[in-house]
Amino acid sequence: MPLSFLRGRARSAVAAAVCTLALTTLTGCSDSGGGGGDSATKSAASPSAGAGTQVTIDNFTFRPAALTVAPGAKVTVVNNDTTTHTLTATKGASFDTGDIAPGRSAGFTAPSKPGAFPYDCTIHPFMKGTLTVK
Repeated sequence: MPLSFLRGRARSAVAAAVCTLALTTLTGCSDSGGGGGDSATKSAASPSAGAGTQVTIDNFTFRPAALTVAPGAKVTVVNNDTTTHTLTATKGASFDTGDIAPGRSAGFTAPSKPGAFPYDCTIHPFMKGTLTVK
């Protein structure tokens, strides 16, 4: 066989492998994993969902890092990062999303009594934030 034929076949094989990997990665985000906690949601949040009650994880950062909500408010956490994260109260186990896979979201209910509740990612403890309930 001519060498140019093999090169063309090799390129096609590489292109097919890349497409397969991309499809596997994209569909891998749609499994039932991720989320957790007492009121986790496993569907992706729409950009307008819960304005003011949403925390986004991006580039190993909680945004906003300080969020103020009413007692019992529903808080949605969207993971726009490339790795799994959690949003977990650091004291008293007040709330915990469980693992949130990349591209997924989870939710929790804010504590019913007012106060400041620090939280972090249990996988990446340098990621920190505070939920204030008023």
